[in-house]
Amino acid sequence: MTDALTSELTRFAEHLADEARLLLARAAAEPTSVDVKADNSFVTATDRAIEARLRELIGAAYPEHGIVGEEYGSSNADAEVVWVLDPLDGTAPFIAGIPVYGTLIGVSRHGSPWIGVLDYPATDDRWVGVSGTFAERNGAKVAVRRCADLASALLTCSNPDFFGPADHAALTRVRERARYTLYGGSSFAFGALASGRTDLAVDSGLKVYDVFAPAAVISGAGGVVTEWSGAELTLASGTRVVAAGDPGLHATALALLA
Repeated sequence: MTDALTSELTRFAEHLADEARLLLARAAAEPTSVDVKADNSFVTATDRAIEARLRELIGAAYPEHGIVGEEYGSSNADAEVVWVLDPLDGTAPFIAGIPVYGTLIGVSRHGSPWIGVLDYPATDDRWVGVSGTFAERNGAKVAVRRCADLASALLTCSNPDFFGPADHAALTRVRERARYTLYGGSSFAFGALASGRTDLAVDSGLKVYDVFAPAAVISGAGGVVTEWSGAELTLASGTRVVAAGDPGLHATALALLA
């Protein structure tokens, strides 16, 4: 069960995802103009248009809430409730036409992941979750799977090119003991973990808007997401994140990453 406010904001987060999906689907059918940001990541007019629209809707409905977004930064980020937006997660796959791109809409309460929506128009997939409560994929309940043995685990990593040398060495320690490693799934891989299709995700070089919505969904599905240090995620979290369906597997990964 969720309380009235949680239910209300979850519905509103899905409304935001509907708006983003319309803009993203329209943009996918048109030529894409690409800019390169200072950190060498890609950005398109679509990223900016979606975030601007979501900020407009949030500001009209909940002016007292804060917002942290990839393209337009933070406003009122010390509010009790903060929306954490990645308007186009997987911009490079979007440009390349690889269908793992989507919109991530997270809601933070007291600085912790609370509500998450992961929406992927190209595959018509949507995960919705509330931390510690529930997670759904396309309206059907999902749950992580138990796998305490790293040698049996399916590991995902968005892109090892995001890792610095020390982080890359840590990833190698985990990868060499895992059963198999998949790369390039972007945030779609977090949804797969929440659905019990994979067991472990190790990523570095991410930002808070990359992980807050997935963290709520994975927690709602019974999994765990922390920093590599084992610290809980906050709006001030670093760039290194490990997620697992099984707490024993998570502990094993933390020891190797350390």
